[in-house]
Amino acid sequence: MLCAVLSSSRGQLPVMCSISLEPLLNLIRSDRDKNWMLRYSVTGPGADQPPTGIFIINPISGQLSVTKPLDREHISNFHLRAHAVDLNGNQVENPIDIVINVIDQNDNRPEFTHTVFNGSVPEGSKPGSFVMTVTAVDKDDPKTANGMLRYKILSQNPQSPSSNMFTINNKTGDIITVAAGLDREKVTQYTLIVQATDMEGNPTYGLSNTATTVIRITDVNDNPPEFTTDTFSGDVDENRVNVIVANLTVTDKDQPHTQAWSAVYRIVAGDPTGRFSIPTDPTTNEGLLTVVKPINYEEKRSFMLMVEAQNEVPLARGIHLPRQPTVTVSVRILDVNESPEFSPNPKSIKLEEGLPAGSLLTTFTAQDPDRFMSQNVRYSKMYDPANWLQIDPFNGRISTIAILDRESPYVKNNQYNVTFMATDGDPAANGTGTLQIYLMDINDNAPHVFPPEVEMCEKPGPNAINITASDPDLSTNAGPFAFDLVGRPLDVREYAQLRLQISSLSSGIYEVPIMITDSGNLPMSNTSHLRVKVCQCDHHGDCVDMERIIAAGLGTGAIIAILIGIIILLVLVLLFVMWMKRRDKERQAKQLLIDPEDDVRDNILKYDEEGGGEEDQDYDLSQLQQPDTLESECMKVGIRRLDERPLHHKHQYPLRSAAPHPGDIGEFIHEGLKAADNDPTAPPYDSLLVFDYEGSSSTAGSLSTLHSSSSCEDQEYDYLGDWGPRFRKLADLFGGGDD
Repeated sequence: MLCAVLSSSRGQLPVMCSISLEPLLNLIRSDRDKNWMLRYSVTGPGADQPPTGIFIINPISGQLSVTKPLDREHISNFHLRAHAVDLNGNQVENPIDIVINVIDQNDNRPEFTHTVFNGSVPEGSKPGSFVMTVTAVDKDDPKTANGMLRYKILSQNPQSPSSNMFTINNKTGDIITVAAGLDREKVTQYTLIVQATDMEGNPTYGLSNTATTVIRITDVNDNPPEFTTDTFSGDVDENRVNVIVANLTVTDKDQPHTQAWSAVYRIVAGDPTGRFSIPTDPTTNEGLLTVVKPINYEEKRSFMLMVEAQNEVPLARGIHLPRQPTVTVSVRILDVNESPEFSPNPKSIKLEEGLPAGSLLTTFTAQDPDRFMSQNVRYSKMYDPANWLQIDPFNGRISTIAILDRESPYVKNNQYNVTFMATDGDPAANGTGTLQIYLMDINDNAPHVFPPEVEMCEKPGPNAINITASDPDLSTNAGPFAFDLVGRPLDVREYAQLRLQISSLSSGIYEVPIMITDSGNLPMSNTSHLRVKVCQCDHHGDCVDMERIIAAGLGTGAIIAILIGIIILLVLVLLFVMWMKRRDKERQAKQLLIDPEDDVRDNILKYDEEGGGEEDQDYDLSQLQQPDTLESECMKVGIRRLDERPLHHKHQYPLRSAAPHPGDIGEFIHEGLKAADNDPTAPPYDSLLVFDYEGSSSTAGSLSTLHSSSSCEDQEYDYLGDWGPRFRKLADLFGGGDD
């Protein structure tokens, strides 16, 4: 059996052994070493595995040694295996497990989790109120005294009102209040030095460390606002609103700009009608006494207000005051010049229209509200759209300067409004008043025919139109109306019927005088001229050509004369056009009959023709006049052009006699042009090219063969060499003979 007993420099280490033997110090032995020479070895972490080399064994004696200091905070135990072999390396014993536990020593100081701890507690807190917790840790074994910590407060700053305002739980690190008297207005924060010691706080063997704790005293509303003086005063002009009369100042020891510091002002007496308000300035905490309703000096000259100030939140529990802080505010009202006031305003009167100028209507006066001032009131007109009235500047009497007319466009719903102004004092104060005049209607307007223009169509049978009348007066002074044609009796009705009795009346515009009388108490009559437009009828029975009649306003004779003049002008224009066409036709004929000695190449080239050069100067006109005389063989001579007409059914072009007059050639060409324009198979180029087509289906040869009569003999082209280098090549090409 193999067993071992170990001890280290840090203390005796328990060793696991398979059997119980007498312990040997630092020695591993086998009971077989008496018979054989054995060799001992250990394996595992700390021996032959990382961290290697911490434990070594003497292979002969079996003594186990430690080569390096052991750190429990790094590795708290090692698990090794011991082996015993003979000199040949054969295992003679089963390996045994060796567990080496490193016994802790107090080699680590406590460490606080923070260098500075921050906490807070409300002022006025009772003893035993929790404040905060401080925490420290120790790397040593917490199951031994080496890792058991104890806390204590070393110092307190400031030491007011007591040097022991706080205490700490020595095991948990909880800091609590131990004395009363925390007052933020006196001490805003405390600084504590806290110590943590291991070895259960043993000052001799334990290791210690310290940290700083800052405890902030939070504010509560334990101080009411206090006015800086017992009375305040201010002045304000009468009738002024939204102006500050006085600034009410207070002091509050609580933390600024908190609800415990902000003041709320309230008027508790002296303002039963609510003419004042006291908002708070959020920056200065002042109360701004403000006028919110106008105050009349003649009614009240001064106010004595009682004002109370409180915080936004109530006072803390346990704070009792003998009385709520109040202050007296005296306000004096200053007299100013007020505007005169019309009474009543607006003022309404009822009058008949048609009053003459200079008529007195009413008196419209204003009163000065300043009873304690001696001032004169003056009147003036401010707004009179029709300029009908005037006002006496001293007594306010209103009279007319023009006739009042209910039908005026300035009268709305029978009512006419005029604005007057009253002025007093220095500086002047102005007041305005409105006079409303209700105008009653009188029969002062004669009726007029309506519509003023009508049109009638000439047609057999009954032919009539309805007309009525318009009257600006009201209904009682307007219809029903009486209509009268000259020489006819009156016909009383809302409308009349106008008939056309002469069916043959010529078209035109006629003015028919009609006398109309209204139904007023004193009737008024008027002769109106009705414009009647008589016109011819279309098949629908409606007027025709009415626009021309309306625009001109002329009779039938004048219209006929204008039409004849227009026809004559059109005939002259037509004759001039025909004369111009005939002149162009003669000029074209003359151009075709010019002397052969003249240069006619330009005239031929303008039709886009291509010929045989100078040979085209001398051509036979009979070929154009009678192309049917050419032989068929000659028609087949030549090269087909790229723009030649495609092979279609031949269009029928005009045929002429065998010997036409030379002067008809131009006419013949025009007839050919007309036929080509009507040809649906014609190409989209100049139709005169039809006289240049060659080959079968054409009765005419090339223009270059006109001078060769009707023979198909060879031409002589040697003379082309005399025309220049360009024509010399043509001469070589066509005059070279058989070559």
